[in-house]
Amino acid sequence: MYKLIAIDIDGTLLNDQKQITQEVKDAIQAAKKKGVKIVICTGRPIVGVHDILEQLQLRDKNDYVITFNGALVQHTYSNEVISKIALTSNDLQDLYELSMELDVPMHFFDSENLYTPNKDINKYTVYEASANDIPLKYRMLNEVSDYIQIPKVMFIDEPERLDKVIIEIPDSWKEKYTFVKSAPFFLEILHPSVSKGNAVKQLAEKFSIKREEVICIGDGENDLSMIEYAGCGVAMANAEPIVKEAATLQTLSNNENGVAVAIEKLILNEQVHG
Repeated sequence: MYKLIAIDIDGTLLNDQKQITQEVKDAIQAAKKKGVKIVICTGRPIVGVHDILEQLQLRDKNDYVITFNGALVQHTYSNEVISKIALTSNDLQDLYELSMELDVPMHFFDSENLYTPNKDINKYTVYEASANDIPLKYRMLNEVSDYIQIPKVMFIDEPERLDKVIIEIPDSWKEKYTFVKSAPFFLEILHPSVSKGNAVKQLAEKFSIKREEVICIGDGENDLSMIEYAGCGVAMANAEPIVKEAATLQTLSNNENGVAVAIEKLILNEQVHG
């Protein structure tokens, strides 16, 4: 029996209208009633998931959420932080200098705000703030506290330009940080030990849940680590090819209630797995 399901949000839980359908809500509630732990696992900041947790009724004493691509693991009932792995102000300075060398805009987070050092605020920074309902603030780096804890930094640009930037990043940087593409126009940069897969593993071990008892459902490159970790990795029909290749099985798209279809097949129909 599977005991934990980790579910990505954008392109997975939400359809293209940014809605959670009733079919998906019903399937998640049915799985929860069977004792399965449902964990939202997203690149979004914690403030960007409050409404989703409310819609899915995932604020009980046994509910947890993974945000910032695994940099923050939190109890949704008490808001107790289980794990927080952040970048420092020194990392921020280094990554800002890299962004200048590569001529790519960047922005960064603390736990409650989105910041940009760019006077000409990029449209994708505005989009990120709007999508997550998070305050956006302009900050020059010399105005940033030395004690800031940064879950993630993001390089942002038009998809074609960002793809070129990724190729230009020296390998030495890829050894110092985790770089993961979460959208065609977003490259996320995290502490080297941070990934969705590591965060799901941490929660599973906290509850003595075996790897083979874990399902992870996702679509993007930032979901790859948890798809590879899971006993059953499920790729959406709209997933990136690399995710589909790593997955145990494929479900329907995010516009076809793919999450509900996977839960019905693996949990509600009590399919035996080996």
